[in-house]
Amino acid sequence: MLVDTHCHLGDPAYDADRAEVAVRAWGAGVGAIVIVGESREASDRALALAASDSRLAATAGVHPHDASAWSADSVTWLAERLHNPVVVAAGEMGLDYHYDHSPRPVQRAAFDAQLDLAAEAGKPAVVHAREADDDVAAALAAHPATTCILHSFSSGLPLHRRAIALGHYVSFSGMITFRSWQLDDAIRETPLDRLLVETDGPYLAPVPHRGRRNEPAFVVAVAARVAQVLELDLDEVIARTGANAQRLFGSRIPATLS
Repeated sequence: MLVDTHCHLGDPAYDADRAEVAVRAWGAGVGAIVIVGESREASDRALALAASDSRLAATAGVHPHDASAWSADSVTWLAERLHNPVVVAAGEMGLDYHYDHSPRPVQRAAFDAQLDLAAEAGKPAVVHAREADDDVAAALAAHPATTCILHSFSSGLPLHRRAIALGHYVSFSGMITFRSWQLDDAIRETPLDRLLVETDGPYLAPVPHRGRRNEPAFVVAVAARVAQVLELDLDEVIARTGANAQRLFGSRIPATLS
């Protein structure tokens, strides 16, 4: 089963036609969508959407851009959300040293706290890493009880290899279809039982949809590009990545299409 493991379906970009976006996804063969929460508000929108359809799941967390808003109250809020059965992962969390919207020490503190909460809840963590490879690798090593997903991977191979050695998962988005993409080795070096695909919609629409708003139906193009790089049949990539998502996220992601 094809699973879009990372989509911001609660984003206002989908407000006008969210139901139609979901219908197109099911029609394209997508069996489940993980709706990502990157802030308290987005997380609660994701939770509400996921509660409306068994093919939808949610995450809850605070993005590094919003790390300055992290507080003791955030700890209580996230711990509560992570015990909701429709919430399958913590995050999107991590480190972003490209934009530095929050001070780096504040980003690291919020990241560490969320990794701890994920471990306590027994749920994986969705990790955003941009121009912060060394500190992300250090955080992963410091939290061995938390299984992580390096989402929309575009970091360096040293971080990739460190994450794989620690048993983490790597998810690829529409960036792998761009002409500027130069990290096919990251796809090849990801074990087939740790490989995931995503859209990161509404961002990063894959070729041939480049320039449009991204949506879950387009994850097929990501899987097709992975299949090309690995010299595998598309059906095998869909089956492998879907099984990985089910193992990682649990029963909220059905093992097969009903």
